[in-house]
Amino acid sequence: MRKRIFGTGFAVLLFSVTSIFCVFGETPYKRVRVAVIGGMTMTPLWGEIQHKFEAETEIPIEVVVTGEKLALARAMEEGKVDFLTMHSSDVTTNLVADGWARDLRPWAKNDLVIVGPAGDPAGISGMRDGVAAVRKIAETQSNWLDFLSSGPRETAHTLFSRAGVPMIGTWVLKYEHTETRSILHYVASRNAYMIVGRMPILFRKIDPDPNVKIMVQGDPNMRRPYVAMVANPDRFPSANFEGAARLSDFLLSDRIQKFLASYDGGIGDGVPIFIPVRSSR
Repeated sequence: MRKRIFGTGFAVLLFSVTSIFCVFGETPYKRVRVAVIGGMTMTPLWGEIQHKFEAETEIPIEVVVTGEKLALARAMEEGKVDFLTMHSSDVTTNLVADGWARDLRPWAKNDLVIVGPAGDPAGISGMRDGVAAVRKIAETQSNWLDFLSSGPRETAHTLFSRAGVPMIGTWVLKYEHTETRSILHYVASRNAYMIVGRMPILFRKIDPDPNVKIMVQGDPNMRRPYVAMVANPDRFPSANFEGAARLSDFLLSDRIQKFLASYDGGIGDGVPIFIPVRSSR
């Protein structure tokens, strides 16, 4: 009899706990702590993805850190996050190589564009081939700003290398300041061209300048991949590895890849702000 009474009481207790979850909208699933690069949180994109994931899986997501890549990497190394996504770089590779994270996977790309003076002395406006555009800039000795931001700088050097022209000469300018919000004003003052991310322009992370226009965009060679990774459970046994892995799978699912291909972030121009890796050309 006692065993029967205990069993009944336990069932009542379990029902009560479940009812509490239902009443207050809670979920029994453990949350996934995430680190997300600033480019994805300055747009509505990450919020959209988070909403879709939570609705489909009932697994809550908590954005623990967002911003620049070194802060995200530090959060992973300190065991503060279960999942991380940012641009592919030596930083992401080292997180996996050094055993902090695992399962590195590309899932999206973003566009870089060439901007320049409205007068367009090199005559590149409307081009979609970055290599051909920088070749014309070099041939006309039009001013080029060698912007020290890692992504644009790596892309610029790749384009000039493929064009077969060195970035050498008085027409190649250096930006010596650490402040980048007013970079387009500097470009305008030097009547120069440069490579910059399309999203910072669209979402006003950098101040616009009426004398600087987007000249070249839509070149698949001017895109940077974003990668996802999960905390290494061997290093962090308490990490929510299962939830993080489900989030990583979700980003590469047909649902999200198709969503990326049509999502313009509310800009209204129909051009996706992030490119799915399955149809990036």
